[in-house]
Amino acid sequence: MKIGFIGLGNMGGPMAANLVKAGHTVTGFDLTAPCPEGVTRAPSAAEAASAADVVITMLPNGAILRAVAAEVIPAMRAGAVLCDCSTVDVDSARAVAEQAAAAGIGALDAPVSGGVGGATNGTLTFMAGGTDAAFATVKPLFDIMGQKAVHCGEAGAGQSAKICNNMILGVTMIATCEAFALADKLGLDRQKMFDVVSTSSGYSWSMNAYCPAPGVGPTTPADNGYKPGFAAELMLKDLRLSQQAADSADADTPMGQLATALYTQFVEAENGRGMDFSAMLPRFEGRGRQG
Repeated sequence: MKIGFIGLGNMGGPMAANLVKAGHTVTGFDLTAPCPEGVTRAPSAAEAASAADVVITMLPNGAILRAVAAEVIPAMRAGAVLCDCSTVDVDSARAVAEQAAAAGIGALDAPVSGGVGGATNGTLTFMAGGTDAAFATVKPLFDIMGQKAVHCGEAGAGQSAKICNNMILGVTMIATCEAFALADKLGLDRQKMFDVVSTSSGYSWSMNAYCPAPGVGPTTPADNGYKPGFAAELMLKDLRLSQQAADSADADTPMGQLATALYTQFVEAENGRGMDFSAMLPRFEGRGRQG
């Protein structure tokens, strides 16, 4: 397959490299990042897209996605597919899909889970929104870049699934960190708390797989000075997207709103930027009762 790949940063670069290793022809474009070995650099996004069967984008936000889509869709051949793997707002994903459909181009919004490690190792999970035909076209590429791809529904469904999942993740991580900080003040041993909660009704991915307490449970960023596996500022980005979607859909999400406010304070007013999102635990450890 001929693939155009736009956005070759920490995530896009290794994803494109895995496509090359699988034998696909990849033409790439990025304003600053270098092309991985085997990827041919194009002088513009439009030229990277012009001969492609599938164009994959991995971009920072919805505004940049809209700008890139406006440039590449007119350059793409009829019947090709534009697959955006960025995490952006649902409205931008739907707007780009409408623009693509009007030009006779297939479109998928397919954000990923798994981080840089998943991109490098080809173990990402893709959550895709778009038509059955577009999903079928790109599915073989998802199988190279990841270990799982779920077709979640029509345009915007992939972004919807990603932000709903990460809203749950942000809320449960805060609750997990609060509980450990409370356990400390009650004199409860952290390992004992983990042994109980991890096999009881407090079970969650945040507790069992990504425990924020150093030395407890499996090895996590907490055991490495909270160097990010998933940075707090990226969690804040996803929480803000969830609340933007909630505003657009007139959905009541009070826990999502509170999690967004807490991560905003942590990242922008405290020391959270550049830390893992589980570093909420030392934040709560140092605080007394508020209000």
